[in-house]
Amino acid sequence: MTIRKDAVAGQFYPDSATEITQMIEHYNKILDENLKDKSVLNLSPRAIVVPHAGYVYSAFTANFAFRLLANTHAKRVVVIGPSHRVYLQGTSVSDYDSYETPYGDLPIDKTLVRDLEEKFGIIFAPEAHHEHSTEVQMPFIKRYDPDASVVELVYGDEDPARLAEVLDYLLDDPDTVVVISTDLSHYYDIQKANSLDSVCMQAVADLNPAELHQGCEACGKIGVEAMLITAKKRGLKPVLLDYRTSADASGDESQVVGYMSAAFVE
Repeated sequence: MTIRKDAVAGQFYPDSATEITQMIEHYNKILDENLKDKSVLNLSPRAIVVPHAGYVYSAFTANFAFRLLANTHAKRVVVIGPSHRVYLQGTSVSDYDSYETPYGDLPIDKTLVRDLEEKFGIIFAPEAHHEHSTEVQMPFIKRYDPDASVVELVYGDEDPARLAEVLDYLLDDPDTVVVISTDLSHYYDIQKANSLDSVCMQAVADLNPAELHQGCEACGKIGVEAMLITAKKRGLKPVLLDYRTSADASGDESQVVGYMSAAFVE
């Protein structure tokens, strides 16, 4: 049994399931008390977009989307994120047997892994899988959909249109949901960040991949663009859920990182 060991537990998120649960329950209480349109909590998305910073900064935004994903009771969750640590040509699929989380291990769907390798020529580059953009999503999945299996895709220099073909294939299966991982702009003052990030969010709201190239500085822009191409083709409707910056947690508005979450529903 090969296990994809957690690489950033205790750094990006607590290494204790109890602590993570306390955070999630706190965030859900805030949602329940402050959300004006409660009907959004009944949405059952085919895909979500979530951030991947340290939980103290971005987990409220991510949790909103994962709470909706729980409504799907999906059999498998495919997590797709950009490579931050190593240069990667194309996309790599995590070919381990399971994925470690503080809540216990998630089984990796080896059948789907083989499928993606054969159909799309996706490789397994182990050095690309110490990746926080995908790892920080796994505790949410184990918490909200404990019986699901996962597949982890990490991309580098990839063509969004090619990734969109993979997404379209994945969404042919009604038991599969997709998680697209991205943060937005990095280290601008809050006014500049809000301006750049609004371009990203408008592109999502309009299902318009071309708009992403009008100033959106998301680190996972390739994944978001692939998702917009796929959503448009499949007639999925985007729902923007949350936007904030690191300043909400740190109080420092001079150099912020932007975070959004969104759902794509039928």
